[in-house]
Amino acid sequence: MTGLGRLSAFVVAALVVAVAVVLVVVQLDGLTGGAVAGEPTGTGSANSTVDSTAAGTALGTPTRVSIPAIGVDASLVAVGLNPDASMQTPDFGHAAWYRPGPKPGEAGPAVVVAHVDSKAHGPDVFYRLRELKPGDRVTVHYADTERTFEVTGREQTKKSALPTDRIWNTTGEPVLRLITCGGAFDSAAHSYLDNIIVYADRLV
Repeated sequence: MTGLGRLSAFVVAALVVAVAVVLVVVQLDGLTGGAVAGEPTGTGSANSTVDSTAAGTALGTPTRVSIPAIGVDASLVAVGLNPDASMQTPDFGHAAWYRPGPKPGEAGPAVVVAHVDSKAHGPDVFYRLRELKPGDRVTVHYADTERTFEVTGREQTKKSALPTDRIWNTTGEPVLRLITCGGAFDSAAHSYLDNIIVYADRLV
């Protein structure tokens, strides 16, 4: 399947915040890309009034992610790591949260990924991720509650230069990162050349 492809290991170290998170380059294969401009904050929200410990208490399992600004309402599945240290990825039509890291709403950087598109099926969940701008909202739904984040920045980077220090920073606040692919498409490699990263550093 083309589309998200695999999240291949690129950094040999692991991040230790509240948990050990393997640092990976997101390789999101698909059909089309798009330039993205944006300035990520790279830090947790200094203005958040939500207690980060209480925010993650008894959340249960994330079930859906909705982003009204770009028409996203998709089921969430949990992913971990493959034996080769690459990240597992969701099927077409789904988004995935990285289970070894925090759940969205728990303290620290939570990561949600999805395909941008597929040769067989066309646009996928994060096809319009590059359109998000500061102030847009992302809601992660649980069985009995939800957590809504405000977008604070976005950027497009080469896969060889994944900004791990901004994605997996040392904040103790609940923050969210949304990742897909973008930029030019390498037909020979069946892969995009860049990553698009959206930072949602404010829990509202």
